[in-house]
Amino acid sequence: MLTLSLATVRDRWQLFIGAILTVTFGVALVQSALQTLMATGEPRVPPGVSGLRAEQIREGYAGAATLLGMTVLLACFLAVFIVASTFAFTVAQRRADLALLRTLGAGRGHLLLLLLCEGVLLGLLGSAAGVVVGLPATWVQSELLIGLGMLPESFSPAWSFSLLPISLCVGVGIAVFGVLGASVRAMRVRPLEALRDVGEAARVMTAGRWITGGTLLAGAVALVAAGRGADLLGAVMIGMAVSLLGAVALSRLSPLLVPLAGRLLGALLRASTLGDLAQANLRDGVRRSAATAAPLIVLVALTVGLTGTLDSVAKATGLDLRRITRGDLVVSSTGAQADRIAGVPGVAAASPQLQVEMSVRVAQRESRDDPVRHAVYHAGIVAVDAAAYRRTHALPERSGSLDRLRGATIALAPGMANEGVRTRAPVTARIGDRRLRLRVVASLPETLENGADRFLVPRDLIPADVAARAPAETVVQVAPGVPAAEVAGRIRAAGLGEVRTVAAWADGRVAAQQRGNDGIMTVLMGLSGLYAALAVVNAMLIAGAERKGEFAVARLTGLGRGQVVAAALIEAGAVTAIGLLLGGAVAAGALAPFLATPGVLALPWGLAAALAGGAFAVTAATSAAGTLAATREPPVRYAGSVPA
Repeated sequence: MLTLSLATVRDRWQLFIGAILTVTFGVALVQSALQTLMATGEPRVPPGVSGLRAEQIREGYAGAATLLGMTVLLACFLAVFIVASTFAFTVAQRRADLALLRTLGAGRGHLLLLLLCEGVLLGLLGSAAGVVVGLPATWVQSELLIGLGMLPESFSPAWSFSLLPISLCVGVGIAVFGVLGASVRAMRVRPLEALRDVGEAARVMTAGRWITGGTLLAGAVALVAAGRGADLLGAVMIGMAVSLLGAVALSRLSPLLVPLAGRLLGALLRASTLGDLAQANLRDGVRRSAATAAPLIVLVALTVGLTGTLDSVAKATGLDLRRITRGDLVVSSTGAQADRIAGVPGVAAASPQLQVEMSVRVAQRESRDDPVRHAVYHAGIVAVDAAAYRRTHALPERSGSLDRLRGATIALAPGMANEGVRTRAPVTARIGDRRLRLRVVASLPETLENGADRFLVPRDLIPADVAARAPAETVVQVAPGVPAAEVAGRIRAAGLGEVRTVAAWADGRVAAQQRGNDGIMTVLMGLSGLYAALAVVNAMLIAGAERKGEFAVARLTGLGRGQVVAAALIEAGAVTAIGLLLGGAVAAGALAPFLATPGVLALPWGLAAALAGGAFAVTAATSAAGTLAATREPPVRYAGSVPA
């Protein structure tokens, strides 16, 4: 069987090239991610940097590790999914060959062994190519992480030969898992049914598709129904789960849903003769249409659903910042400039918040069963005047009181609300060469902001020279009857910093914190788009090569070559539209729970438009190229190859 598998892969390489490329990219991405991940295990902090910069470097390494882990999981999932889809379509195209083997005496076990050997060969070829492609991919991945600000410019991952067996196992594992389902299904088909394309051989919606697709779809619908009264965190979890479950469910049910959707488009397609022909081909070529639409369903569901979820969270965070900030303007400046803002005519109150360079060491325990651990923080430490802060912030204390925030004291800000800080244990702070013991006097509730302030310390605790050069943000309340724009102009004229409205400041603060998430989504969306494009192109080229007889008959009945190409383009456009609409339906279900919170739903229309444009461009170009190649020869040469 191994010899026969080798001959099959060699002679019919066009059917397998898509699966090999999928494994190649999967292995390259996993290998490069693991190589970079190994280098991020121990953050390399340059000597002599400040504690704040060291903490930022360590947090960047942690963010890079998270992104790389997500990349590995998504790459493996998409690779197995695409290989399974591609190989199932390939097996369907070879059903006559496989049936002939059965009639010549090969048993079901022989057929299963043949297809699994082909899978192993695909894995070995893809792994070998993936190891080579993974070397430059590591450099690209590192440069991307450096560009996102997650890793320092000095970062350089070292090659490890221990990755070779891992890459080999990943490649073979992806291929074998991908071909297993199609191999088992092919083994169960009777040879005469396969030769005549009846019975099990003609059934596209198999029992496995019904069970997995129906179960996952039921789970996704149940989650959407449960999300009607969900809070923001619940909406996020439901949105992510529905995006994944719905994408897989509709892709499994695509042989059922795509023809049904095609009938709904019938009124538009039947407006012309070529459109009517395209609709008939769409309805007849169920496997072909489903294999093309399934990757688009997954692409749109995952990217639009997840991006919309993150954008909605960002929008909710901005609204939350506006709610808790009682002011009209926010001024970004230095501490020295901030002290002069209160004297500007028209300013009723000013609350400077200074980001100071100091360290805070606290004792933490997340639960009673966990041991107490100590952690040192350098970022998110803000010096405030307690009275002014309370006047400009709608944050009621969870415990204690900000009125006692003076002298050697400290308050837990929203960023530490759920970190298990032992409030009765002493807190050690270091400001320059000074070492202080502080007492926790208040704790503030958690907010939606990612990277919210961690600690509040009294302004009088900070030396004057440190406070004067510290970055500051001052919340300004304008006196009644005075236009905010007029006060903003006076502050600018005095050269006291950058002035924004509270709404603009909140949006900018959220946007700055979202850059990391945007970078992560860019990587993941690019990865998803690459795999989807590869799967669509592969399915359409395989189908086009097998449709030479169909195109020849169409030309012999009177259609010109250009008309055949146009009919194929209409069919490809219809399948693309169906895939995009079904994926959009999943994304809509994923985002539906955000409707429970008024004003937070953010729809990524720009991304959806880009995906639609890219999908139509890829399918149109592939369809035109494949149809032109399939109609290059005179039609009489292939007219007899159409099955009866």
